[in-house]
Amino acid sequence: MPYAHAIHCEHDPLLMLLSYAIAVLGSLTALQMALALPPAGWARMRALFWAGGALGVGGIWAMHFIAMLGCRMPLPVSYDIGITALSAVIAWLSCWAGLAIAGSRRLSRLRLLPAGLLAGVGVAGMHYTGMAAMRMPATLHYDAGLVILSVAIAIVASWIALWLTFHHDGGARMAFGALVMGVAVSGLHYTGMAAASFVPTPVDAVVPMGLTPPRLGMVIFALTALALLIALLWSVARSRQRPRRPA
Repeated sequence: MPYAHAIHCEHDPLLMLLSYAIAVLGSLTALQMALALPPAGWARMRALFWAGGALGVGGIWAMHFIAMLGCRMPLPVSYDIGITALSAVIAWLSCWAGLAIAGSRRLSRLRLLPAGLLAGVGVAGMHYTGMAAMRMPATLHYDAGLVILSVAIAIVASWIALWLTFHHDGGARMAFGALVMGVAVSGLHYTGMAAASFVPTPVDAVVPMGLTPPRLGMVIFALTALALLIALLWSVARSRQRPRRPA
């Protein structure tokens, strides 16, 4: 239901582009890491764990918070450090679980459906956990229909990510897949943001201390981009050192 005097985010176009770029880079890194997966055993599970980190934290969680930096409202906003960290853990573990289920054997539709569902629900959980980390003199309300739509987008995006991870031949197809994933991840975020409205509380309300958006956004972008580039280059070098094996 609409709320009187509710405030909605106005998104900074430059930071929207920056958040999309990190989503594409994270997706590209995860896809490239899939090329270098060991054939079986614990080594494969460890590699899937790190690929889940590249996709879940680098491609999705970082995109979320960089985009949050671009959310402009006439309110002071900070973020609870513990809840923010929890949202990153949720993104990593959900993507890892999805990759592990989908990649433990030859991928089929029966394996893709539950793997994508698990990862998608986890990614949506990351988004709304991250929103719960906001500390501001306002109460947060959601449009239920748009929340459901955002969860559906997260599930579809996860299906796309898992399918592309285990059904691509590198090169142009991998780059195209990363671009598509960037669109899907961004669609989840901005649909979730469209579902949110903020109703200001009395002006004398105290905002708890936490991470402030500019500092949080710049730190996340710089560290994530550096980590993803290192992981991407390492994975490229690793895939060239040995013959490619089917996933």
